[in-house]
Amino acid sequence: MFPAKSLICSLTIILCCAIACPQSSIALEDKLIIISPHPESIEKEFGRTFKEWYLRKTGRSVSLDWIDLGGSSSDFRFIESEFQRVPQGIGVDLFFGGGTDNYLKLAEQGLLFPYRLSDAQLARVPKEIFGIPVYDSEYRWYGAALSSFGIMYNEELRQILQLPEVTTWNDLTHPDLVGRVGAADPRESGSAHMMYEIILQGYGWEKGFELITKLGANVRGFSAGSNAIPKDVVFGQVIYGMAIDFYAYGQIAVLGDDIIKYLVPPDAAVVSPDSIAILKGAPNVEVAQAFLEFVLSDTAQKLWVLRDDDPEGPKWRGGLNRASVIPDLYDALGERCVVINPFKRKLTPIRYDAAKGGERWALVNDLIGALIIDPHKDLVTAWKAISKCKDEQKRQAAIDRLIEMPITADEGLRIAQSEWRKPDYRNQKLTEWNGFARRKYAEALKLAK
Repeated sequence: MFPAKSLICSLTIILCCAIACPQSSIALEDKLIIISPHPESIEKEFGRTFKEWYLRKTGRSVSLDWIDLGGSSSDFRFIESEFQRVPQGIGVDLFFGGGTDNYLKLAEQGLLFPYRLSDAQLARVPKEIFGIPVYDSEYRWYGAALSSFGIMYNEELRQILQLPEVTTWNDLTHPDLVGRVGAADPRESGSAHMMYEIILQGYGWEKGFELITKLGANVRGFSAGSNAIPKDVVFGQVIYGMAIDFYAYGQIAVLGDDIIKYLVPPDAAVVSPDSIAILKGAPNVEVAQAFLEFVLSDTAQKLWVLRDDDPEGPKWRGGLNRASVIPDLYDALGERCVVINPFKRKLTPIRYDAAKGGERWALVNDLIGALIIDPHKDLVTAWKAISKCKDEQKRQAAIDRLIEMPITADEGLRIAQSEWRKPDYRNQKLTEWNGFARRKYAEALKLAK
């Protein structure tokens, strides 16, 4: 893996060259530069289909350059830091992929270029789903697809190993599941962050972190990206995994739903847009506008929901398996559609506060890193001792110490809105919290013995 600074420097040089190099008076083709956490399947399918769509629409060819930093959290940090360096524009046209929270933050900072789609396109996309906006009221970002977040599991191996059934996030805290759960690091993965934030908003700060701490103790190891979790579930490295829906559906399409299963936990359910936006100072703004129109067209939306053998579907084996933002499309496609219509799903979603989630995004990630991921070995050791403890009084005392938090929800939000951007303050707190975590796990271990 390249050091982050070296990678950013290399990308900066590439982007600067792309902008600065003189072009011939007659351009051979148009160009588009996209930063995206999307997997190769989506980049290939949307790239291929957009080129065909654009040629029909304009009579011109277009090339697409994709920048991939490994996850939406990494992409957001790059965009934010580059705009601090060059406020007028960073040489990238579009940010494509990731949850709403990051787009809200970029919009608030004035780093997105508003573009209003036609009345005809807007009429087909609902303004919200279960209380969550599907597109920005000022047209600075749009939901390109819809995502749910849940638990996928290897039912075949679960039965062989006689492990508990799970239906809720809280079920993943069962002591018998130590080393059986897969999860990703929210500091690297935006979809992983969303799952933790959903739990926090569904359960509240204290109860939410209690659940995340116990769940974290059952995690085998925190991967950098959420895309690794489904593979680990399929190959039996873990039995249960915290997963975004389309990763799970992709594996189900190949192996069958008798082997791999996926559920949206009712204790904290959210259906959220996976978004797209034109960045401020986009060097190819007209092409970017065309791409945005394309992404919200039937042609592109069918790529999400159709099988790989459908004439209008993707060519990628297994399909893309994502939910469209156009409700009418599900009825029009009927049985050709392989994705459950999220607008008709029987869910009771929590009232997710995307603004709050965006404000405390970095703080929550760092808290989970300092309290759970970095001292993970100490957490697991304490949790194993607690699960073996037969004395109920001692066991509860150990759990109470295990789940203690260094700050309240109000303190966290205040810090997130103020001091957290100051490197010295942030580093001081991370060191303080990491020490706090290691001490409490050592004390919990003693209490359980």
